[in-house]
Amino acid sequence: MSDLEQRLKQNLEPVLELSDPRQRISAYHDMPYALFRYNPEDEFTLRQQVTLLKTRLSQKGKCVRRISLAQCLDAAMSLQRLLPEWFNVERELGTDTVVETVHAVLSEGDPSLVDLVASQLSTEEGNPLHDIVFILRTGALFPVYRAFSLLEQLKGRIHVPTVLFYPGDLDGAAGLRFMGVLDAEHNYRPKIF
Repeated sequence: MSDLEQRLKQNLEPVLELSDPRQRISAYHDMPYALFRYNPEDEFTLRQQVTLLKTRLSQKGKCVRRISLAQCLDAAMSLQRLLPEWFNVERELGTDTVVETVHAVLSEGDPSLVDLVASQLSTEEGNPLHDIVFILRTGALFPVYRAFSLLEQLKGRIHVPTVLFYPGDLDGAAGLRFMGVLDAEHNYRPKIF
């Protein structure tokens, strides 16, 4: 069993199986979410293992919903211009300009990335004793948007146990380096599995 599988099955899954996982997911009542860190090169293994985890949790009465940050990114960018046009802009203005522009679209657009994710969390329907949300495809945001920003802005908007699957490296006890490349962010308050 790989480290990833072992941490999913022995660390995260027992918490998510609880009748009310919120207390063990986070110490903060307005932040019932955690991070599951994995090596970016294990993306496809992670997706397979998360599908199996979803099946096991469903068999135990949990309702697991998935949110793809890749799909949210695509939706936000498509509201501004078609994907082929983004490639033309990159050729004309350069990668750095496109990264800054996409960051602005995700941060300040209407809807913003946070709004797109929050809209899929529909708090009226969610039951924290029954529902679980998995936020996947976080690597799609690299290098235009940091997961730290997303989590901070979701504070108070998430009411069901949620796990954001984070591709990156640990840096100390609570620091994370997005995709193993960006400088470590040490202000993560959610629990890291």
